[in-house]
Amino acid sequence: MAKVISSPAGSTAAFLAARDFLLHHRTDYDTAVREFRWPVQKQFNWALDYFDWMAAGNNSVALRIIDENKTEHVRSFAELSAQSNRVANFLEKLGARKGDRLLLMLGNEIALWEILLAAMKIGVVVVPATVMLTPEDLRIRLARAEVQHVVTNAAYVDKFSDIGGDYTRISVGGGPSGWVPFESAMEAPAEFLPHEPTLVDDWFLMYFTSGTTSLPKLVVHSHQSYPVGHLSTMYWIGVQPGDVHWNISSPGWAKHAWSSVFAPWNAGAGIFVYNYNRFDARTVLGVLSGHHVTTLCAPPTVWRMLVQEPLAQFQVSLREVVAAGEPLNPEVIEQVKAGWGLTVRDGFGQTETTAMIGNPPGQKVKAGSMGRVLPGYRIFLINDEGRPTDEGEICLEFNDDSVGLMRGYADRPRNTAGAADDNYHHTGDLASRDADGYITYFGRADDVFKASGYRISPFELESILIEHPAIAEAAVVASPDAIRQAVPKAFIVLAPGHSPSRELASDIFTFIRKACTPYKRIRWLEFTDLPKTISGKIRRVELRALEHQRRSTGERAPLEFFDEDFL
Repeated sequence: MAKVISSPAGSTAAFLAARDFLLHHRTDYDTAVREFRWPVQKQFNWALDYFDWMAAGNNSVALRIIDENKTEHVRSFAELSAQSNRVANFLEKLGARKGDRLLLMLGNEIALWEILLAAMKIGVVVVPATVMLTPEDLRIRLARAEVQHVVTNAAYVDKFSDIGGDYTRISVGGGPSGWVPFESAMEAPAEFLPHEPTLVDDWFLMYFTSGTTSLPKLVVHSHQSYPVGHLSTMYWIGVQPGDVHWNISSPGWAKHAWSSVFAPWNAGAGIFVYNYNRFDARTVLGVLSGHHVTTLCAPPTVWRMLVQEPLAQFQVSLREVVAAGEPLNPEVIEQVKAGWGLTVRDGFGQTETTAMIGNPPGQKVKAGSMGRVLPGYRIFLINDEGRPTDEGEICLEFNDDSVGLMRGYADRPRNTAGAADDNYHHTGDLASRDADGYITYFGRADDVFKASGYRISPFELESILIEHPAIAEAAVVASPDAIRQAVPKAFIVLAPGHSPSRELASDIFTFIRKACTPYKRIRWLEFTDLPKTISGKIRRVELRALEHQRRSTGERAPLEFFDEDFL
């Protein structure tokens, strides 16, 4: 249990009041949305003012990491507080100062959380990076983010060998000459005193987006927008004090900060991580059932793999299960419910925001809907004429009440929220809202298309496709057609035990004719792998380009089949 502190500082008290309100009303959606107010603060450093306060005398497990070889790394809240102080002093001794940019490229290892807390305490701006980046990716990121310090694992230092520049090099786990060993931070003092206060609008994180439709943008978050803004994410997940929360996510992406840092620690819950070199659904289910995980967040790709296994054979301690990253297909939700009696609840947000829309605990879940607006947010659906309606692009007002919204794009001011002169942050995602306030996702604005004059939602068709037992994953795009303008084309990944064939294509087309109205019907399909970003999102922009090239030349892929082939 945390040490009782009778009078937290004003900024801490304001944060705790907002947090405790949401915890108290975790299943009372109407009250939470109606009465929640973001804490009013001018100065706030989440690591100093909240985490250290919570960690004082708190020996409960804050972070447990288990590797494939069953090695465990465990830290209490109190230990992380003290060690992050040492790391902060260590970084300052190396010259790190408030406002400096630090590229953090580590896997799920203890040092990642220690450095993140330490950087926050100093005021250093963290640029998270996935370990999957190439040297050229890193060269671009170092330049665009104007990085002055790099922290990575010894296994990845070679990626920087040909990247010049005057930046501090810190290596975790050893490293060559020229790299400072991170382990020397253990010699620094365990008490840290900040040199100046942290303003809520001071920059804290710079995230590169995944780049599904264009080059990655550089998103800036403040000491308020992510630490405080993720109170909405805590509410959506339903994580509570003392929970064991597992977020299946790789460091370097915003979702890792969402659910592997701020949402669980905002609630005073422990974070669980299982490191694997290759994802295996059965192994993951075994780990899940063997370590008393109570809340689980995973991307739809993981859920689609998990339901290929007999879920009912795995006894779990789960109370809350959620999905984010892309919409989760209704068929998967039903399979999880049949196996565990739990409903996977969708949530929606972006790198640019915290959780904005979702199905919080205790609320009715409507099939196909990603839920309702979460506390602290106002969502507008803006139509093609720029007016709020019940169907259009998901937008946020860019104002002082948008606490969970980014501060802007660092090096693209004309793309910054509000720069379009209508004072809205445009998400690029299309949706509709029903009379009960439930919002249904259509797709990215670039992905939704018209066929025979009707608007087609790729997500809707993909959800139908994966109900076929042979299909594990699918991506639908517009394929040019001289008569209909465009027709839906499906790129299909098969489930284990199934092989591509003309017979299977015929069976899938028969299934589609029964499930879809004629104007929505998949006209062409192809068995293939799907191009994805390094964060795992499908790059439909590549599939669209491939289709345009194919149709312009009349080329036909070996495993491509047309509906008319079987009529």
